[in-house]
Amino acid sequence: MITIEEAKSLISKHISILKEDVLHTTDSLGFVLSQDVFSPINLPSFNQSAMDGYAVCFSAQPTIEFKLAAEVKTGDFNSTELKQGECVRIFTGAMIPKGASAVVMQEKVTANGKRIKLEKHPALGENIRTIGEQIKKDDLALSKGTLINAAGIGFLSALGITRIKAYKKPTISIVVTGNELSRPTEKLDQGKIYESNSQMLSSALKTSRYKASKIAWVKDDLDSTIKELELASKDSDIVLISGGISVGDYDYVETALEKIGVKKLFYKVNQKPGKPLFFGKKDKTLFFGLPGNPSASLVCYYQYVLFAIKKMSGVSGGELEKRELISRNNFTKKGIRPQFLKAKANQNEVHLLEGQSSAMLHTFSLANALVYLPGHEQEIKAGDKLITYILPSA
Repeated sequence: MITIEEAKSLISKHISILKEDVLHTTDSLGFVLSQDVFSPINLPSFNQSAMDGYAVCFSAQPTIEFKLAAEVKTGDFNSTELKQGECVRIFTGAMIPKGASAVVMQEKVTANGKRIKLEKHPALGENIRTIGEQIKKDDLALSKGTLINAAGIGFLSALGITRIKAYKKPTISIVVTGNELSRPTEKLDQGKIYESNSQMLSSALKTSRYKASKIAWVKDDLDSTIKELELASKDSDIVLISGGISVGDYDYVETALEKIGVKKLFYKVNQKPGKPLFFGKKDKTLFFGLPGNPSASLVCYYQYVLFAIKKMSGVSGGELEKRELISRNNFTKKGIRPQFLKAKANQNEVHLLEGQSSAMLHTFSLANALVYLPGHEQEIKAGDKLITYILPSA
């Protein structure tokens, strides 16, 4: 049995970033740039009005009255060249006419037919976005390693960039084992339970903008397990196995993995919940044998699997966000293993929830954080500072 730190170190050591791919910018959400991106244009590419109002032309002599010469709508090209004492009606994003000194917002203007009067004389360049103010042509727009978010897609689109190069996301398969499991659409017979781990893991992947490309169910027999794991190993970068990794008479996963040539890198981590965690590798495919207990499975996913997925995708770091928060309540730990406790966190405090059993998902469904309690610590008192991992939100 190894420590949490040793497990993460071993996983990190056996991860390789996937190859790059060319993506449409609109399809790149959640991907990581594999190359620097440079701007092909100035942004804005012309002097632009920052608001609705009036573009005015003045000299060094302050003035607040102007003659209306024309109107410039957004998207129009206007060849008007303003002379001193003239103005144009203008709208946000419209091209600034030649000779304009500033734009005055319409709320600070009194219009009277063909003339306007300002509340006060504006500063030179006021409310004008100049050429290249946001970024200049050939400047670095986004650097290699940037995780593309919604704003990033908008920024690249504003530059006219329709394709980017990014690291691929891993192909992920989920293999579910257990004769006791029924699908939610089936009648629940005596001695059976509804299978939930595959849907839980698939949803957890979606929350972080990944997906399971395949979900397979196998009965508890060695030949079926070998066959399904062999298939998964051929077309997956990561295989997640739910259940069957313990030492019961009908737990065949570890034997099946050995039969198909998976090298075991560790089995069992000194933690609660999630002790019976398997990690192995065949060629470039990673295998995670997750505990069958739902809560334990999800803890292992957040602490180890998601970290590996992000690293393979080129994400820097990849760990859950970690904060030091103040406990709102008391808690007594059972046993001596380090423990991950389901909790509800806000900006400054964290509340440890009832029902910390590895089989209980109800409490986990209310949690947005995991509190880490080292093995040597048994008691938590209200007011204690706690290491808290913030879970990804939908």
